[in-house]
Amino acid sequence: MSGASLLYPWQGDDWRQLQRLQQRLPHALLFHGAAGIGKSHFVEQFAQSLLCESRQSSGEACGVCGSCTWFVQHNHPDYRLVRPEALEDEGEGSDGGEADGAATKSKASKTPSKEIKIDQVRALADFMNISTHRQGKRVVVLYPAEALNTAASNALLKTLEEPPADTVFLLVSNSLDRLLPTILSRCRKVALAKPEPAVALAWLAAQGVTDAESALAEQGGAPLAALREAQSGEREELAPYLQFLAAPSIDGALKTADKFQKTPLTQLVALSQRWLYDLFSCQMTAAIRYYPRQQAALAALAARVDRSRLLAALQAIGERRAIADHPLAPKLFIEDMLLDYCALFSSTERP
Repeated sequence: MSGASLLYPWQGDDWRQLQRLQQRLPHALLFHGAAGIGKSHFVEQFAQSLLCESRQSSGEACGVCGSCTWFVQHNHPDYRLVRPEALEDEGEGSDGGEADGAATKSKASKTPSKEIKIDQVRALADFMNISTHRQGKRVVVLYPAEALNTAASNALLKTLEEPPADTVFLLVSNSLDRLLPTILSRCRKVALAKPEPAVALAWLAAQGVTDAESALAEQGGAPLAALREAQSGEREELAPYLQFLAAPSIDGALKTADKFQKTPLTQLVALSQRWLYDLFSCQMTAAIRYYPRQQAALAALAARVDRSRLLAALQAIGERRAIADHPLAPKLFIEDMLLDYCALFSSTERP
C-alpha cells in the first residue's frame, strides 16, 4: 500500500544509507551479511524502487504506478531475477521467463540445480541489448552470488567489466569469501547489519514465535532464520541431533547418522559448527552464544577437550560446510563427521 514501508523494522538505517548513493549509483552493488536477516527482501524492495515511476520521499517504491504493478506481478519487462533452479521452486520473484513443455519435463525429471549456471548469465544478453520499456533503468538481481559456478562467474565478470548503459546489477551474498576477487573488485559492497536483539525479539514475538530468545540465539541473531525454523518444526526435529552432541558416543554417532541421513547436510553441518563454536567459546571465556540452554553440557565437554583438537575440529567443519551441497553418500558423510566429533573426547585420535 502506498505510504506504508514494506521493509523489516531493522532495515531502516541501511535503507537511508543506501539512498545516499542514488545521485551517483554504481552499475553493480553487492549486498552482503548474515543469512536470515532479510537481504533478498531488502534488495527486492530496492530493485522495485529503482524501477518505480513515483518514488516516495523515503526512496521506497510507491506501489501503485504501472511499473510497480508489473513488478509485484513478477512480470516487469525491465527486471530479471537470476537464481538457482532449486530456489525457483519457491515460486516468488520469477524472472518472467516461460519454459516450453520439454524444458519443464526435463526440469521435473531431475534434481533442481543449486548453482547459477552460465546459460542463465548468457540469457541476460538479449535482455540488456534492447531498449528499456519504461524509458528508465533495467535491473538485474542475482542471488545468492556464491551460487555462481566458475563458468557463470567468468561470464558475469565480462558483463561487469563492460556494463550496459542504464543497467544496475544487484548481487546478494551470504558469504563474500566464496566469490571471485575480480567480481568483488567490480562491485560497490553494501553491508547489511543484523538487527539489535530487542528489535528482532519484538518482531519474532509479533509473528507468534514462542521461546523467541532461544530460537534467535540458535540462529546467530538472524530473525528470519529463527522464524523459518520455528514455523517448520525443525527445532523439534533436530532435538535428537543436539542431544547426541551433548552426550557423544560411537554408538550414538552411528544411530544419529542413520536417523538424519535424509536431513539436508548443510543444516546438520551448520548446527555442528555452531555447537563447536560454543564449545570453544565456553572453554576460552565461559560465554555461550548459540545454545545457552545447553550451558551445563557444554561446560562439561569443554573441560574434556584438548584446545588444539578443538581448533582443528573447527577448521574441519568449515571445510565440510564447503562441500556439504555435493555429498556422494550422505549417511557416510554424517557418520564421518560425528565420529570425528566423538574422537575429540577420547584419549586417542581416529586413525
